[in-house]
This record gives sequence, structure tokens and C-alpha cells, in this order.
Amino acid sequence: MSGIQPTGLPHIGNYFGAIQHWKTLQDTNNYDVVVISVADLHSITLPQNPENLRRNILESVASLLACGLDGERTILFRQSDVSQHTGLGWVLGCLTHMNRLEHLPQWKEKAARNSSTEVPLGLFTYPVLQAADILLYKATEVPVGDDQLKHLELARHLAKLFNNTYGPLFPIPRPLIGEFKRIKSLRNPASKMSKSDKDSKGRIELADSPDEIRDKIRKAFSDCTSNITYEPTARPGVANLIELHSACTGLTPDEICEQSLHLDTLGYKNIVADAVIERLSPIREKIKRLMNDPSHLNNTIKSGCQRAKEIAGPTYEVVRQKLGCI
Repeated sequence: MSGIQPTGLPHIGNYFGAIQHWKTLQDTNNYDVVVISVADLHSITLPQNPENLRRNILESVASLLACGLDGERTILFRQSDVSQHTGLGWVLGCLTHMNRLEHLPQWKEKAARNSSTEVPLGLFTYPVLQAADILLYKATEVPVGDDQLKHLELARHLAKLFNNTYGPLFPIPRPLIGEFKRIKSLRNPASKMSKSDKDSKGRIELADSPDEIRDKIRKAFSDCTSNITYEPTARPGVANLIELHSACTGLTPDEICEQSLHLDTLGYKNIVADAVIERLSPIREKIKRLMNDPSHLNNTIKSGCQRAKEIAGPTYEVVRQKLGCI
């Protein structure tokens, strides 16, 4: 079980860091079902324009389908369509202590980034809803990056706590840690590429045109050394470009450096841009085609919702029974 927030078009960091891995899980047939939510409830922890959110939800679904997720083999749905998420989120919130949430690193980071003195409660409690997202489907394995391990630990803790208090129900989900590609911001390689970055030049969105991709990579942070070497600590900007190049082509950093001995940084940026454009062009065209067919996207969401409810509904009824609500 995993999800993506509809806060804008997915970028190439999302693709290599998560979406590509979800497709691999779908295609291996090693799991009874793969569940992916478009996490609209998580997205409203910060204010969203309603019209933009509606479009972002469709763009997220279109992007996932364009990247190879299949609505027949993967349960792909909109989180808020399945009311059991918030129901179980409340139940788990009643088992969660505030001091545990206060120590989660992403809470500290997001609270510090929020300029308002009145930080939304949703930012504080969203890891509890995230735990509900996982446990509602009795997930056994959850694809996570390093930045989400603490949140998965909370889900594991709450599963154990509920089971010990009310009787066995939830499997204890295990982290599924793969070879996730960590693509950093093109403008600030000290930070990961992000949809929320105010500088749009820092990310390459899946629907960016070739000209947009070339412009962003040309303006990517580098340094004054002209040769191409892979030194993540000493040369983080160039290393980030090499990692992006590697993700797009399958070449290792050493192979890339060997092939780029004759290039300066500007010339190498052109090579990286070519590789990114080649990788994203078919995805961009599929997104464009799918966005011109909103009825297909809405039918995919509706079908996924029905299938999600077939799992979530019975699970939540057992939760209510164990609590004594029914």
C-alpha cells in the first residue's frame, strides 16, 4: 500500500523514487493486490485551491497510468472516496500520544517551514491518517524511503497496540526498501526534488516539454570545475546530474564519467537533457492523451474506489466490533 499527494504534477524524482517501484510490484505478481491512493486528504493539510485540487487529482491518476500502472491489476483510487480511512484514523488517533508525534522528523521540518505561527493540526496528525491508510488494507509490506521509515514505525506501533488492546486484527507491516533513486533539486542539491518547491526550476515534471527540460537542466546548480566527476560531497550539483543521467539510462556513475571525459559541464548538461527527454517523451504523450479523456480517468477512480471499499469496509466493521461500537 502506498500513495501520492495530488499537489501538482508528479516529477521525475517521484517517478524514479516511487512510481517505477510501484509498477515493478504490480508486474511481479508476488502480491495479492497492490493498493495505491491519490491522497487528497493528506494534500489539504495545507490550503489548496479547490479547482486546482480537482485537476491535480486527475493529473495524478493520468500520470500513474502513463507510467505503467494498470487500473485492472492495481487498486488505484481517491483517498477521500473511502470514508473508512478517516474513521480508522480517528480510532488510531485515540491510541496515539502527542509526544510521539512531536518527535517525528517530518513534523519538525514542516512546522519550521510553515511561516505562520498557527500550524495546522492536520500537519501534526497526518502520520496517524497515514497509518490508517496502511492498516485498513491489512498491508504486509509498504514501499518506503528513508524519510518515511519513522512514519511506518508509527503504523507498526499502532498495529501492535491495537492488537494487544482489542485482539488480533492487523498484520505488522514491514518496510519494503528497494534501490530507490534519490533525485535532488536541480537548484539546491542539498534538498530532494519536491512538488512544493517554490522554485519550479528545481524539478522536472513528467509532462514538461523538451524545451522546458533543456532550460531547467541548463540552469541546474553545478560548479566552476569543468570536467565531469562523481563526487557527491565535493560536487553535489554535478553528482545530482550524474544520478539523474544514470536513472534515465541505466549507466553507472563510473561509466558516465568515462564517457564524458571530453565534455565540460555545459556539454554534459546537454547529454543529460537528451537522456531525460528520451525517457519522459512517451510518458508525456500518454499524460496528454489521458487528460483529454477525463471520463476514462473518472471511471478508473470509480472502479478503484469500489474495489478499495471491498477491503476497507469489512476491516473497519471488525474494528468497530472490537471497540464495542456495534
